[in-house]
Amino acid sequence: MTRHARSKQQATVVPAEMKAMAIDEFGPPAVLKRHKMPVPRPGPHEVLIELHAAGVGVWDAKIRDGEWAEGDAHFPLVLGTDGAGVIAERGELVRRFDVGDQVWAYQYGNKKGGFYAEYVVVDADNVTALPKGLTMAEAGAGAVTGLTALQGITDHLDLKPGETVMIFGASGAVGTLAVQFAATYRRAHVIAIASGPKAKVLLERLGAETVIDARKSDALDKIAEAAPNGLDAILALASSKVLNASMKLVKRGGRVAYPNGVEPAPRKRAGLRVVGYDAEVSPRAFAQLDRAVEATKLVVPIAATYPLDQASKAHAREERGHVVGRIALTVR
Repeated sequence: MTRHARSKQQATVVPAEMKAMAIDEFGPPAVLKRHKMPVPRPGPHEVLIELHAAGVGVWDAKIRDGEWAEGDAHFPLVLGTDGAGVIAERGELVRRFDVGDQVWAYQYGNKKGGFYAEYVVVDADNVTALPKGLTMAEAGAGAVTGLTALQGITDHLDLKPGETVMIFGASGAVGTLAVQFAATYRRAHVIAIASGPKAKVLLERLGAETVIDARKSDALDKIAEAAPNGLDAILALASSKVLNASMKLVKRGGRVAYPNGVEPAPRKRAGLRVVGYDAEVSPRAFAQLDRAVEATKLVVPIAATYPLDQASKAHAREERGHVVGRIALTVR
């Protein structure tokens, strides 16, 4: 059986079943298995997206192995929090989209299933039009990381032109975007903390003025040398002894922000505002992200792509670490 969704320009046939990569139990990457599942139906304020690409994040792995499991998780559980594709159906109250529109979306803890699938149902407020300049793969890998990076730089650190920010964990999926938002969108001086020659070359191309390897014994001295007048802010996307030691270089009244889940979290210090946050999603948040993407001509570095069927291999690669950029799944 199939069902039909119609727009002014076209009709699309939505199958009754879809392929999805889901887990039947918590465990290692191998628990991700191919499933045939019913295509979910959109409610009045939801849209059905025919997915072309989905992002893979370390948080997906933590959900898969049970560390971040929700208490009411039901199996089979389809993973994935963000992706990009085409609107296939829309709920009766949705007016912002038509069938056939290209979009990207983010929804965490989706009760109707995640993005490791051929179709996903998402609340319409968690969806926006595909930005100019981004491919489906780039958008599929950039929704949640873009929101997280931008809100860290603008909402929580409120970087001003000419300020100096250190981005710790700069070569990862969030960090590579945060460097661009800080350097180009907010015109700040960026000190990027990352390891390896590949990361150094990429981060300098993305706008970092200085790239420092935190594993080196002189890392703290290098940070102090790069910021002779002190740091105005830190975006902490990873943690280490060097991060906590470098917080003494932040000026009094300076700001430190980190996404919740960074462990151990940066220690609070007198005279500094230290805040943990989660990416917020709404039409307004996506509109802000769209403006920043266009203004920066955002580059979304993709470390590797895997077909949907190879989601377990994507997770194994994610867990090996040192991923420069983000891993993505190609669905179509």
